[in-house]
Amino acid sequence: MSTTRRAILQMGVAAFTGRALTAATDALPGAPFGAGKGWLPLLNGRDLSGWHSELGWHGVAGRLNEWHTTTAVSWSDAHPAVLASTERPGGIIANGVQTRTTNLVLDRKLGDLELYLEFIVAKDSNSGVYLHGLYEVQILDSYGKSGPLKYGDGGGIYEQVDKNNKGFGGTPPRVNATRPPGEWQFYHIWFRAPRFDDAGRKTSDAMFEKVIYNGQLVHKRVTSGSPTRSALALPEAPRNPIMLQGDHGPVAFRNIYFRPLR
Repeated sequence: MSTTRRAILQMGVAAFTGRALTAATDALPGAPFGAGKGWLPLLNGRDLSGWHSELGWHGVAGRLNEWHTTTAVSWSDAHPAVLASTERPGGIIANGVQTRTTNLVLDRKLGDLELYLEFIVAKDSNSGVYLHGLYEVQILDSYGKSGPLKYGDGGGIYEQVDKNNKGFGGTPPRVNATRPPGEWQFYHIWFRAPRFDDAGRKTSDAMFEKVIYNGQLVHKRVTSGSPTRSALALPEAPRNPIMLQGDHGPVAFRNIYFRPLR
């Protein structure tokens, strides 16, 4: 990048058509999609259909609260805390002008899954990906951080909370894989849902079998015995939706794909 570190970041793949996907010049290496590999898109490349606000509003063409679709976002070191985008049909979803809007929830419920998604944040921004809407992999501008990493850093699995809202647990990432603000980043997550017996009693906890963050392994076989902080008000179950956090700062997502865990 130039010294102004200005980036105009286009949608990374063509709209999904059932054929193999074609990457644009800024697509990230290692994107796993391809014909015959079983990946299914969770964004339709046009609008917010298939998603709803945590408050219950459903997405249609155009705006969903502050969330909207677009074809590009821009970032500049002249205004490093801002991600700018123009609302239009497209394959990128952004959390709007105010950027502290509601969380975005997938309509459908998923079980064991492999998830791939790309995201971009502004300087000092904060978001997260909640598997089953309950177990968060943290998104944070932790670029250049020195010292020990914590569960709240980018790539961390966030702390759980007890009945008094006191935090406990949480797992920091093994390495700081966070890229600079204004650059696209990615997670590739292998997630196994909690298990229950015929009487509905939980027999094993949810597990992150593996989390790859920008090409680096940050977690392997990490369990979460209960929901993490700011999770959806849902019981643990074999199937639940994905949630994207939108109330902590500027963030945009693209190329969200899943397939059943093999």
